[in-house]
Amino acid sequence: MVTVLTDPDIAERLDARSAVGWMREAVLAAHSGALHTPPRVSTELGDGRLVFTTGALTGEWYGYRSYDSFSFEPGAQLVVVHDWHTGAVRGLAVGNELGPRRVGAIGAVAVDALAAPTAGSLGLVGTGTQAWNQLWAISTVRSLTSVSVFSRDPVRRNAFVARVSADLGLPVAAADWAREAIEGKDLVVLATNSPVPVVEASWIAPGSYVTTLGPKQIGRAEFGPDLVARADVAVTDSVAQTSAYDPPFILTGTEQHDRLTSLGAVLAGEAPGRTSADQTVIFCSVGLAGTETYLLARLLG
Repeated sequence: MVTVLTDPDIAERLDARSAVGWMREAVLAAHSGALHTPPRVSTELGDGRLVFTTGALTGEWYGYRSYDSFSFEPGAQLVVVHDWHTGAVRGLAVGNELGPRRVGAIGAVAVDALAAPTAGSLGLVGTGTQAWNQLWAISTVRSLTSVSVFSRDPVRRNAFVARVSADLGLPVAAADWAREAIEGKDLVVLATNSPVPVVEASWIAPGSYVTTLGPKQIGRAEFGPDLVARADVAVTDSVAQTSAYDPPFILTGTEQHDRLTSLGAVLAGEAPGRTSADQTVIFCSVGLAGTETYLLARLLG
């Protein structure tokens, strides 16, 4: 029998600590070469595209995630895991819970590896699904003493704050401006769909940690190259993916792109991450392929 998991199944079965632990395993497996993580590919279908991310854990499983760029809201993603030895489908995940939760978990792995151990204040720009899942996961690796949230829509902002307080039990407040939300914070998370920068590099405090999750292509990006230039350490979950964007990654052809370090290399102790408390660190989350299937395979047992 093929196991089929829907969004309610994922929400019930996947806790944040397990997700973070499994994504740490996946990032290390990708770095060692055991987990194959080629950049995403897509096919043009007239009014939209069908996008695939594939992955394989040598000797155990292979699979893929598919999603589209059509105008459906929210649409549905499909994640499939095949048995390595027989080719049989072990399980499917249908819906939109698995992908954002693995992004949140990878974000928490990066925070744990790169943020100051004492980091407690967090500034968040964005109130969508990715923003929620970042808090869901990061709260398992750092004791958050305050969370400040900004988004352009005050109704969505206040609803998000109420949900974070009720469901995650975090001390959270709404901010009227992006600068108010992030200035002076230990941790900064950018999780927007903005095609233009939502922050200025000068707002980032020395010693802070920044994650950027939103658009990051030339002509459409929620941050500017100056934000990366501001950082002492620049890390990404997939250097290969940064070279495969179309339109190109915002740092393509710049010295800032050459500075990017693999999160897997940092976790494996083969590249430096944060080496002093006053260093500013940025993590560019671009989507490490194969991690959705890794997470589903773990849930299937």
